[in-house]
Amino acid sequence: MTSPAEMASATAKVLIETKSVLFNIDPPYTYTSGRKGPVYTDVRRLISFPAQRTQLMDYAAEMIKTNCPNLELVAGGETAGIPYAAFVSERLKLPMLYVRKKPKGHGRNAQIEGVMDEDGKNVILVEDLQTDGGSKKIFIDALRAAGANVTHSFVVFHYGIFEASKKNMADLGINLLALATWWDILKVAKDNNYFDTRTLDAVEAFLHDPVGWSVAHGGKGDDVAEAA
Repeated sequence: MTSPAEMASATAKVLIETKSVLFNIDPPYTYTSGRKGPVYTDVRRLISFPAQRTQLMDYAAEMIKTNCPNLELVAGGETAGIPYAAFVSERLKLPMLYVRKKPKGHGRNAQIEGVMDEDGKNVILVEDLQTDGGSKKIFIDALRAAGANVTHSFVVFHYGIFEASKKNMADLGINLLALATWWDILKVAKDNNYFDTRTLDAVEAFLHDPVGWSVAHGGKGDDVAEAA
């Protein structure tokens, strides 16, 4: 069995080497929210790297099986969560669903695709990443409205720097599982000298105070919120 620490370190290395996470300070990135930061994530890239995604999805299946022994279905959130839900459900040999952000507006007007014929089924929501977790509510509410029992969510990557993430998951009654966080990325980046000291120092300062770092570099502050 692979330990969580081993999973986190290996995942961080894969995400850096596939450029699924990026560091840059000159200039920093501008996010959809209007905040600025020296880090950027694009976990969707991982699907194009078969060997690396196999390694990480094996970890995902192991983590989910350990923490959710009575799991009955795997649900992916539209759209980035869908391939990861497919990889995980195949490994666990479980049925898969996917959840739209809103009903499709025609035909059956379905928001959930797949088959869940009975209420009370144990379902996990699978996504690519989580910042503060705000967008997860749409998918979890839809699953619960359809009769699912949802107590866990899994993401490949969790920012791990926003207090709102803990609160949002607690309010939803969700236990979040994740392979790695920004702190794991930073440690592996330092240990392997992936970036220069100036960049690493800037990233560490950002992780300790993302809002303050944004404001200091011309971005927005507490007047906006992340929502993934």
